This record gives sequence, structure tokens and C-alpha cells, in this order.
Amino acid sequence: MSDLDAMILFIIAEGTLVIPILAFVASFFLWPSALIKVYYWYWRTTLGLQVRYADCGGYRFCYSYRGKPGKRPSILILHGFSAHKDTWLTVVKYLPKHLHIVCVDMPGHEGTRRTNREDYSIQGQARRIHQFVETIGLNRKLFYLLGISMGGVWSVTLRVCVCVCARGKYGKFLQDLEHSNYTLNNPLIPTTPEEMEDMLRLCSHVRFKIPQQILQGLIDARQPHNTFYKEVFMEIVGQSKYALHQHLHLITAPLQVIWGKQDQTAELIPGATVIAGVFPGCRVDLLDNCGHAVVMERPLQTAELILDFIIMQQDAMDKNALGQ
Repeated sequence: MSDLDAMILFIIAEGTLVIPILAFVASFFLWPSALIKVYYWYWRTTLGLQVRYADCGGYRFCYSYRGKPGKRPSILILHGFSAHKDTWLTVVKYLPKHLHIVCVDMPGHEGTRRTNREDYSIQGQARRIHQFVETIGLNRKLFYLLGISMGGVWSVTLRVCVCVCARGKYGKFLQDLEHSNYTLNNPLIPTTPEEMEDMLRLCSHVRFKIPQQILQGLIDARQPHNTFYKEVFMEIVGQSKYALHQHLHLITAPLQVIWGKQDQTAELIPGATVIAGVFPGCRVDLLDNCGHAVVMERPLQTAELILDFIIMQQDAMDKNALGQ
């Protein structure tokens, strides 16, 4: 091989390494929102989740799933306000792969169809999720239901839950918004990198520095949907503050509540004690050094608590079956 051939091969090899690096750097600085989408796609693929769509009488749901329905109950997972089905990837990572898991985009969020305000209320979203459950056949047998934040509120209105990671939805900042007739900037709908950083601090007890480019990418990804987020928010706060309390008595299935002790968006004592008071057998797990986003801050511990609760319920059902 001549020196010229060797040099050409060296240049090609170097180019093979440099081009992906340059593409990553360019995406980081120029298209951070695209990089965030690639990040979620990578983790879904790594964890073995597949994205599908379900047509429910002309209404389209987008969801991801892993595993197949079997003897064990399936798990349906609901996300929070202005989030999406990938929110739970950090917890799914620690759940056994043999479990059938379904993560769905709530009405109007991400890939699920956006219609009107009737679908964004507590009752409206619960009705749509019921429709989704029936369409994909989850209602044919017992299944577990997990929800966080807004998804936790919808979970208890469904009246079919066995395991709920439920969270409160009202906090001091919502009271401030109500007193101002909602003229204040909504901390849950940021429009600048600085406001995004404030929202992350509000929802998380862990303090970490996020690069400005990533914050901007998060803003760019959310900006086209801010009008929709405002509509959903107004539907939530426009209903009774006690909607969660009013529906609790309708639940007949075993219930689990996982709550971060440092949650700034909802008051710990009223939320946990009210739920536990209605359900004497309710299991309440309080996480130290954890804020609102339990699935992001304590994913391993959250997964362990959920699995422990599921195993406990399964053992109880097996004992009842033997007794009969």
C-alpha cells in the first residue's frame, strides 16, 4: 500500500468519526429540540417499547407498549400535565420485561388526538381513557393502573385502578393564580429558558444545572402546544378543587400512594392523609429528598415500591383463590 493510499484511508476513517460528532454538536446548539426527540426514541428502543396508534371510533390514541398480555395483569400508565408517554421510561427501565406495559399519551398530548375542552376535563379525560382501555382490550381482565400528577387524578376517577401512584394537583402557586384571576404567568407553562428552569426547580427537589441549549430545546418543543396546555389547565382549575376527594369513595380496588416529601406543587399532609383516611387499607409510601417528579427523581425506588405492591396484591388474590 502506498503512502497516498494509507493517507486516503486515514482521512476516510477520521471522517467517519468526525461527521457524527459534528452532527451531534450541531444538533445540540442548533436543533436541541430534535436532539431531545432522538433521546426519547433511543431510550424507547433500548427498553424494547414499540409505538402504536389505536383508533377509538374516529379518535386516535398514541401509545407505547412492551410485552404481551398473559396470565399476569397488564399495567396501564398515565402521565402528568403537559408531559407524554415517555415520562415513565425511567421507571419502566426497572420493571421486569415479562410484564405487559402500556404507556399512553393523554387526550390532546403528544401523539393523541386534540379535539375540544370537553375531553380535557377530569370527566372527559377519564371517559377517553375508558374508551382506550376498551379499544385495546385491557378491560377483558384485571389490570394495574399507574398515574402521576394529573394522571393520578384521572386514575382514581376511572374506578378500575388497583395500583395508583397518585399525586395532588393543587398547591400554593395555584392559589396565587386563582387570587389573581389567572393573570400571573403560569409556572407550569414556561415560555423562556429561565421559566423552564424555574418549573423544573418547582417540580424537582434535586438541584442540578441544565445547559442553556437543553432548556431552549425544551421550550422549543413545548411552544407550539402552549395554547393547548392553557386550555387543559383552565379546565382543571375550573372544576371543583375537591374532585379527587369526591371520587375517592368510588374506588373499590386496593390503592397505593407514592408521594415525595418535598413536593412543592401539592400539600403533603392533606393529600396523603385524606386518601389514607378514606381507605384504611391504603398503602402510603413517602419518599425522602424527593419532590413532585418521583418517576424522575427516584425511578428505582418507585419501581421497587410498585412491584412490591403488585406482588402483595397477587399473593392476596392467590390465597383467596386457594381458599375458594
